[in-house]
Amino acid sequence: MMGKSLAEKKGLKKLKTRETIKTVKQPIKRPFNDKPEMTKAAKKPRKKSDDKVANDSLLTSGHSLKELSNSVNQEEDIFREPSVFDNLLKALGSGSEKLATLYKKRQLEQEGRSDSEEDKIATFESASLSEEEDVGTGGCESSLGDAEEDDLGEHGPADMLEQTEEDETGDEDGNSDAGDSQDLEISGQTILDEPESTSSFHRHLGHILTNEEVDELMKNKWKFKWELPAISMPVSRWAGTGDQVSMETNSDQNYGLMQKLYNHWLDIYKTSGFSDFDTSRQRFFFSLCSSYRDILHCNKKPFYLKGNEEDSSIMDAYIMHALNHVYKTRDLVIKSDAKLAKHQEGNKEEVLRGGTFLDQGFTRPKVMFILPLGSIALRVVKRLIQLTPISNKANVEHMDRFSEEFGTGDVEDDDEQKDGSSKSQKPAKPADFQILFGGNNNDHFMLGIKFTKRSIKLYSDFYSSDIIVASPLGLITKIGEAEVEKEKDVDYLSSIEVLIIDHADVITMQNWSHVNTLVEQLNRMPFNQHGTDVMRIRPWYLDGHAHFYRQTILLGSFLNPDMNALFNRLCVNHAGKVKSMTEYKGVLPKILLEVRQVYERFDAPSIAEADDARLDYFCKKVFPKIKDSIEGGIMLFISSYFEFVRIRNFLKSQNASFCLLGEYTKQSDISRARVWFFEGKRKIMLYTERAHFYHRYKIRGIQNLIIYSLPERKEFYPEIINMLDGSKNMMCNVLFSRFDHLRLERIVGTSAAKRMLSSDKNIFVFT
Repeated sequence: MMGKSLAEKKGLKKLKTRETIKTVKQPIKRPFNDKPEMTKAAKKPRKKSDDKVANDSLLTSGHSLKELSNSVNQEEDIFREPSVFDNLLKALGSGSEKLATLYKKRQLEQEGRSDSEEDKIATFESASLSEEEDVGTGGCESSLGDAEEDDLGEHGPADMLEQTEEDETGDEDGNSDAGDSQDLEISGQTILDEPESTSSFHRHLGHILTNEEVDELMKNKWKFKWELPAISMPVSRWAGTGDQVSMETNSDQNYGLMQKLYNHWLDIYKTSGFSDFDTSRQRFFFSLCSSYRDILHCNKKPFYLKGNEEDSSIMDAYIMHALNHVYKTRDLVIKSDAKLAKHQEGNKEEVLRGGTFLDQGFTRPKVMFILPLGSIALRVVKRLIQLTPISNKANVEHMDRFSEEFGTGDVEDDDEQKDGSSKSQKPAKPADFQILFGGNNNDHFMLGIKFTKRSIKLYSDFYSSDIIVASPLGLITKIGEAEVEKEKDVDYLSSIEVLIIDHADVITMQNWSHVNTLVEQLNRMPFNQHGTDVMRIRPWYLDGHAHFYRQTILLGSFLNPDMNALFNRLCVNHAGKVKSMTEYKGVLPKILLEVRQVYERFDAPSIAEADDARLDYFCKKVFPKIKDSIEGGIMLFISSYFEFVRIRNFLKSQNASFCLLGEYTKQSDISRARVWFFEGKRKIMLYTERAHFYHRYKIRGIQNLIIYSLPERKEFYPEIINMLDGSKNMMCNVLFSRFDHLRLERIVGTSAAKRMLSSDKNIFVFT
């Protein structure tokens, strides 16, 4: 069922990958405008020298706005390429007298002239401005006018109306955010200002990248300098870049959590019967998350493989980190709004020019969860609601609809039930299969969650949401629709600051390319304003550096090259990286039969040529031995669909007797193939890992097993070999190369894998 739904969606057009900063020019020049007038202006030809200056300006804009305005003070009159922020002010100033005045003042500061000097040439400047207005009035005029009139900050008109209604009732709750965001001043300084020097939230988002730092990040070269033992994981350790993460407890500082979140989490922890929170697994993993580094943890024991306690601990930690980020962002905006409200209308521009209130992104959503199945989304969102403080969830809107759509409901019957078998046969499936697929198996969903002072709103509009929960297929569908339909967009992905991908191992059984595409789509320049106050956007958003500030947390039960590639290539967080490293014991003891397992190593010059080398070895060394087999009963286990297709085509060319059991094979064909293979009418069966993942068939009639490529999921290895029960030969052949190191060590163990890959011999036998 799952494989078929993915196959049907497979035809989506693949998006272009993210361009480097040096090539992203047009979107930065007109971030909020999509009208024809501005488009034509943006496409106006320029000289090569101008292009170079524009590129350099993009790389040198990693400074605060104040630094940008005062960095050049030369005696000579030199043409200066305007910064991104200057261009934005100039374009938008044509529709606003206030912003036009602000743009003129920035010009004066950059040119080193005083207001008195400006007065002497006022007439000339007025004429120049008129000329600019005649040719430069772009599509941002109306959008900015709306923003000035509403003064919504990061919230749209609907959000402001709702916030006003909440303000009227907020005083009823003494613990509400309204009480926290009022005039809390100590010695002329607000409580918000006090923790900025120690808060990882403020340090991470407040850091301005230098040109050298940007160049270094774009090289994608990371040195893991330190290691730490992993709590409750004796064979694992953490390795990271930059400064070492501290393992010291600092409960007095709440570990960076807001007080109300810390108190609520501690109460839930103690209520669950646990003690010593300071040394717990979830507390330590939360500390890793709150360091805002990219995290790769692919040795997490999932809940469906008897790892409920470990999985839940990790989930609690990243949910608390997400809530902490959302509430800190919200409080920062609210307190800035309160401060600005005290200033008179006339000097608000002067206040904004100081850079103190740069606290927003292009759009409101800041956190995104990528999850593979509806049942897992249900688990995460329910826990998210539980971990939200009581004062902030007096009302959870649309909970009934959420439970109905993401709950078990009327789950489609298993494929074998379509054959007429009863539900009483379900226990024949392994326990992990029943737990994982026993709920809602929908892999196409997307949900917005909005937090207000006293409520949580599910199914909120994406632009008014704080958190977005989506499956890879659900999000990739939205991205594809935005490419085709001009009136749609995915600008709500432009300001994601925390990306959490959980159960990545399950996603690899769907379509990992969707994950690469959606990550490349994050943190791009939006094409519309969406009610944002452009005067309060953080400078690194305008500089196109948002992906350097996005934290990515990648979690799964195993690691493969695709995950490694995403973590190394698309995760470029300036705070650095942390990853888990594990010594595996292997799963060979779980094989119940006395099976002779022969591992045959073939040579592959490079990872790009590994697939060709594997096929060549099979065709020349393995297939001649089974071609003339009279006995039959040969099963070829293949990990990927790409390899499945190549082997199928080869067997067709050899007129071999074979049948297919893949993830896209029709149910009627599967039933027929299993009967043919068992009765010996077909000598060879091709069986893929994804077909086994989604159906867990027990194939009868296997006499000889050939594992063409090792499975990603180590638990499948003993399952497949144990299918040889009743075989006369009790023999299994396994093909591998040095590029299968990650899979090999999970199955035979880390120490054995190292010996097998470094040995001069090519044949290894396990019994």
